[in-house]
Amino acid sequence: MSRARQPPLVTGISPNEGISWTKVTIRGENLGTGPTDLIGLTICGHNCLLTAEWMSASKIVCRVGQAKNDKGDIIVTTKSGGKGTSTVSFKLLKPEKIGILDQSAVWVDEMNYYDMRTDRNKGIPPLSLRPANPLGIEIDKGRFPQKDLEALFPGMSADFTSENFSAAWYLIENHSTTSFDQLKTAVVNLKKQANKKNEGSLAYVKGGLSTFFEAQDALSAIHQKLEADGTEKVEGSMTQKLENVLNRASNTADTLFQEVLGRKDKADSTRNALNVLQRFKFLFNLPLNIERNIQKGDYDVVINDYEKAKSLFGKTEVQVFKKYYAEVETRIEALRELLLDKLLETPSTLHDQKRYIRYLSDLHAPGDPAWQCIGAQHQWILQLMHNCKESYVKEQKGKDIFLLNVSLLRGYQYNTWRYKAPQQVMFVEKLTKLVVSQLPNFWKLWISYVNGSLFSETAEKSGQMERSKKNARQRQNDFKKMIQEVMHSLVKLIRGALLPFTLKEGESRQYGGWEMKSELSGQWLTHVIQTVRLYHESLTALEIPNDMLQIIQDLILDLRVRCIIVTLQHTAEDIKRLAEKEDWVVDNEGLTSLPSQFEQCIIHSLQSLKTVLDCKPGEASVSFDLYSTLLFQLLSADVSSPDLFGSIHEDSSLSSEQRLLIALSNCRYLERHTFLNIAEHFEKHGFQGVEKITQASMESLKELDQRLFEMYIEFKADPIVGSLEPGIYAGYFDWKDCLVPAGVRNYLKEALVNIIAVHAEVFTISKDLVPRVMSRVVEAVSEELSRLMQCVSSFSKNGALQARLEICALRDTVAIYLTPEKSAKVVFSFYRLLEELLNKFKSSMHLQLTCFQASSSAMMKT
Repeated sequence: MSRARQPPLVTGISPNEGISWTKVTIRGENLGTGPTDLIGLTICGHNCLLTAEWMSASKIVCRVGQAKNDKGDIIVTTKSGGKGTSTVSFKLLKPEKIGILDQSAVWVDEMNYYDMRTDRNKGIPPLSLRPANPLGIEIDKGRFPQKDLEALFPGMSADFTSENFSAAWYLIENHSTTSFDQLKTAVVNLKKQANKKNEGSLAYVKGGLSTFFEAQDALSAIHQKLEADGTEKVEGSMTQKLENVLNRASNTADTLFQEVLGRKDKADSTRNALNVLQRFKFLFNLPLNIERNIQKGDYDVVINDYEKAKSLFGKTEVQVFKKYYAEVETRIEALRELLLDKLLETPSTLHDQKRYIRYLSDLHAPGDPAWQCIGAQHQWILQLMHNCKESYVKEQKGKDIFLLNVSLLRGYQYNTWRYKAPQQVMFVEKLTKLVVSQLPNFWKLWISYVNGSLFSETAEKSGQMERSKKNARQRQNDFKKMIQEVMHSLVKLIRGALLPFTLKEGESRQYGGWEMKSELSGQWLTHVIQTVRLYHESLTALEIPNDMLQIIQDLILDLRVRCIIVTLQHTAEDIKRLAEKEDWVVDNEGLTSLPSQFEQCIIHSLQSLKTVLDCKPGEASVSFDLYSTLLFQLLSADVSSPDLFGSIHEDSSLSSEQRLLIALSNCRYLERHTFLNIAEHFEKHGFQGVEKITQASMESLKELDQRLFEMYIEFKADPIVGSLEPGIYAGYFDWKDCLVPAGVRNYLKEALVNIIAVHAEVFTISKDLVPRVMSRVVEAVSEELSRLMQCVSSFSKNGALQARLEICALRDTVAIYLTPEKSAKVVFSFYRLLEELLNKFKSSMHLQLTCFQASSSAMMKT
């Protein structure tokens, strides 16, 4: 088993103090086995692992970060030894504050100028900096109005960096309540600052003493040389010799130090150039940095660097700076084009669109990128909608060709897609889903454009936001037209797929193109209506004005009306096909299953239309007159048709007369029960005007019932009526010459037997129909017998007796099915001539006979 390593131990750090980002060397023991073994390094509580460079097990180099504490330990953590300890500590120093009045022996980087007003570093020119408190005492702002101070000190300023600085104004504004002792302390502080400046200047002089000493030594050597050669007595010769000596000394110095001076000048030039490069390295490296950051996608960094370069070198006259700044502008222009291309690229998210618009705004791109993006999104949505239509139309044609080929080759119908949704329905779902996914972002982009939230604070300060809001107000009508164009295209594409007959001739080719082999059923139309309603609700949630969505409401109304029409037409067809399901099996009440099936068919149709007829908020109600008219046409076209109850001419074990009776029984049930149940369902679902529909249905049913009843009476009564006259005159019977009556003759007995057979047939099917049928058959026979008796010119005594016998026999036998009026008509038809003569007598002697009436009246009173 291997021995565990000892934890790290830090025994030294060099330097042991410094400001943030100071490079330090850490020494100790067990500092790790390699770079991967080092997993933690903190100095004064700050994590320095990112800048750490492992050198060996006893040495690590790193940079100190923004530590939380002013002084703290150095803790090293390794995988092999764990968390270590430290015997030394590091002291974090605050950065030296360099103001405008301070001297510095080194170049100060533009990025690190220290602003005493905000106590933070800013990349701004040093001339804009000033000390926060030059007097060194606590500042107590007075309450003197600024306007009063400006009036008291006209043309002056309280800014001590200004040429028109007024000390009185500064003291009134910042130290109006300061005591005299504190002001004396401020004077002492000012003197100390002045002494520091003198000491600083003296320090610079002390630093150059060696140079002064070298110059002094050179002058002393020249003086000694002159004294050694000073034997001449003539002043002019001495002067000339002195000049010669000086010339030789100068030439010798030039010869000796020319190379050194040249190297010095070159070094000074190089040093100056390096200083310039070091001082303005930000500008010189900026083109390359811009290119690298663009490749990495760090557009925020590029924009910040560009704004800084523009503020520092935008108006420079230095040729070198102008050259590099022009290169920066070239890279920024390329970036503008790149961002504009990305902005207009589709598809893109709303977040990316806003981001690119903000970038272009900060880069002061020409034109209006936000509006260009809105226009591009508008065209893209329209193109997506038309591409969706073309793809589904093409897919529909491809499926049709495939099905036809398979059917021809294999000899059967290919039904793979029989139970799937039709292409038009899938197209509407995909189209609405597409628009719902894209239009909200399009609308939100416009709202952001209107309220100015697309732009950053920089754009707001530059006034670009106000210009954008002004442009948005001017383009409201243009955007409204865009939304309307999207809505019109959506509605027309849906109409082309579902309601092609509502399009104009020129629009059919652009928005249509579907092969309408058969119209969609009511169920699929209901599904489409729900889809469009959901789409409308999602757009309403975006707070889009209702006038822009009215065209969708109109589409929903047309779809609802069409759904009602199609559903009722299909219901009518289903009702017509009910005749094929008639089995003529009756129950105890003489009914088949057909009335129940008819009721269920109507109720199912009503339930399927419940969703369509219900009005959502903002929708127009379907005209009841339209619905009632369609329903009336349905009932009048089908209920009044005998085929509703099955063909009466089909081969069956039942006779035609029996099937007519079953149909009459079904009609009776419809009138008394079925229509009432349907009316209850109508009222239950909230329909109004049910009485009108019920009345129309009843009238149609009565018409059908009457037709069926007349057909049955014709089948049954006509043979009986037709047998009366031949039976009466059978065997050359004559009313003028006949024997004494021996009883009722056979023709009447046969007629009564036939009537009894009708009764038996009706009673077998439905006993409720017996009174109605028997009354009509007996009435027909009675009327025919009465007519035949009236046609006799004269009767013998025996003939009159025989006629009365037969009439009374018929009357007494079927009296239950005759009304008193009909009975009297049959009995007294034989005596019509007698009644006519009697009435003629009473009419001719009316005046004379009145006396008998008066007399009888008086007698009655007495």
